[in-house]
Amino acid sequence: MEVAVLFAVFLICLIVGVPVAISLGLSSLAYLLLTGIPIVVMSQKIFAGMDVFVLLSIPGFILAGNLMNNGGITERIIQFANALVGWIRGGLGLTNIGASMLFGGITGTAVADAASIGGVMIPGMKKAGYPADFSAAVTAASSTVGPIIPPSVPMIIVGALSGISVGQMFLAGAIPGIMMGLAMMITCYIIAKRRNFPREEWRGFGQLLRSFGKAFWAIAMTGLILFGLLSGIATPTETAIVACVYALVVGVFIYGELRFSAIPRIVVESGVSAASILALVGFANVFGWILVSEQIPQAIVNAVLSVTDSRILIILMINVVLLIVGMFMETIAALIILFVPLLSLAQAAEIEPLHFAIFAVLNLMIGLTTPPVGVCLFVCSGIARLPLTPVVIAILPFLLCNIIVLLLVSFIPAFATWLPGLVFD
Repeated sequence: MEVAVLFAVFLICLIVGVPVAISLGLSSLAYLLLTGIPIVVMSQKIFAGMDVFVLLSIPGFILAGNLMNNGGITERIIQFANALVGWIRGGLGLTNIGASMLFGGITGTAVADAASIGGVMIPGMKKAGYPADFSAAVTAASSTVGPIIPPSVPMIIVGALSGISVGQMFLAGAIPGIMMGLAMMITCYIIAKRRNFPREEWRGFGQLLRSFGKAFWAIAMTGLILFGLLSGIATPTETAIVACVYALVVGVFIYGELRFSAIPRIVVESGVSAASILALVGFANVFGWILVSEQIPQAIVNAVLSVTDSRILIILMINVVLLIVGMFMETIAALIILFVPLLSLAQAAEIEPLHFAIFAVLNLMIGLTTPPVGVCLFVCSGIARLPLTPVVIAILPFLLCNIIVLLLVSFIPAFATWLPGLVFD
C-alpha cells in the first residue's frame, strides 16, 4: 500500500509538471507519513546523499566549462574542426559533430554543448545552405557525445551511487564516445552526398595548424583532467578545481576574452546549475533508500530471472527499459532512481559493473534526443526557430546509428572495459 502511494504520488507530480526533484521529495514524504517513520529521517537522508566527496567535482567541472565557454573556447574549437573536416561534402555537419566531441570533453554536459555549439553552428549552417531541420538535428544528436567522452557529470553521479571508480568510467567512455562521433559523421556524410549539401574549399595544412594552435589550450584541458585522474596525483574533485584555475588563466590571460567583471555572474550561474543537480541527488537518495528498504531492487531481479536467465535477453531488456525511461525523464533523475536496481539485475546476469555503467549512461544520453522530453531537441529546435516535429524526423538516422553503437557497446564489453583495463591493471 505504502509503496503504491509512493509511486502514485511521484507519477502524478510528474504528469502535472512538478520538477523531478520536488516530485521525488513529495512522494518520499507521503511514504514516510503513511508508515509513521519520523520526518527527520528525510533531512538525514538528503544530507547523506549530498555528503559524498566525489560530488564536489560537479560544481567544479560546471564552473570550468562555463569559464572556458565564456572565454572564447566555442569559436576556436569550431574553427579547428572546420579546418579539419570542413572540406568534405557536408563539411559543416561534420564540423558540428567534431566540435561537439572536442567541446564535450570540457563541459561534460550535453545541454551545454547543444546550447553553445548550436548557437554558433545552426545559424551558420542555415546561412551556408543547409536545411534548418538537418542543422538542428545534427547539433542535437552530436551533443549527446559530451557526457560519454570524459569528463562526464552523469558518470560522476554513477560513481557516487555505486562506488565504481570515476577515473575508470571516464576512460571507459572514451572509445564508445569516439564510436558515436564517427558513426554520426558517417551518417552525416551519407545524407550530405544524397542531398548534395555544400562543402568548403580545402585551405591547406597551414590553416589547419593555425586553427589547432588557437584551440590547443582548450583541447589540452581534457588532457589535464585525464592526467590528474590517471596519474593518481588528484581525485576527481581536486582535478575539477585545477580545471577551474586552468580555465580562468586561459580565458583571461591567453585567449583574453574572459573579463574579470563577468566572473561573478559565471560563478552564480554555475552555482545554480550545480545546486539543482545536488538537490536532485539529495531527494533521490531518500527515494532510493525507500526502494531498498522495501526490497524493490531484489524484487525486480527475482521477477526478471524468473522469466529468463539469458544474459543477452537481460541486456536487451535493460536497454529497452532505459530507452523508454529516457524518453520521459531527465538523465540524472533516471540514473539516480534506476541505476542501483538495474545494477543488481546486471550483476545477477554476470555483467561487469563498469560495463553496465557505460552502456546505461550511453542509453540515457540517447534519451536526450527523443521526444517528448528530449531536452537537446527543444534547445536546438528553439535556436533553429522550428517546431519540434521536423527536427524529430530529421534526427531519426542519427538515432538509428547511435542505437547501433549502443548495441555494440552493450554486447561487446571490450569496447568499454579494454582501455581502463589497459591503464589500471
